[in-house]
Amino acid sequence: MSGETDLIKLYSGRILALAADIPNAERLTGADASVKKRSPLCGSMVTVDLSMANDRISEFGQDVKACALGQAAASVVGGALIGSTPAQAVKARDQLRALLKGSGVIPDAPFDGFEVFLPASAYKNRHASILLSIEAACEAIEVITADEKNAAHPV
Repeated sequence: MSGETDLIKLYSGRILALAADIPNAERLTGADASVKKRSPLCGSMVTVDLSMANDRISEFGQDVKACALGQAAASVVGGALIGSTPAQAVKARDQLRALLKGSGVIPDAPFDGFEVFLPASAYKNRHASILLSIEAACEAIEVITADEKNAAHPV
């Protein structure tokens, strides 16, 4: 019975509300980078488009085909990413990973909405879906910064 109660907590009303209202849920045209990620375990998929200006994320769009947990995580990312620095996004990803591994530490604002995933630490098979959107965003940031370095230092 306890496992069933924990699973009900995992799919709380807050998670379902986040999943139903994903900010920036449209693809961008002319993005600086686009990254598609898929969770092999459950098949959840996210495509993110990202642009940067003045060392901050200036535009973000995403196409989310995921379970409720992946959608809820994409909702937190979609609401927090614009205006953030690359370092803040990477730190949020790392803090979410730690939270899912059981650290209990809530990610820093503006990504503190990831707190809703505290009950998910017990469900390793759900972690990949929860991480999809923030990992894709961080990968897009890496693509952009690598392109900027290559443009600044041509071979």
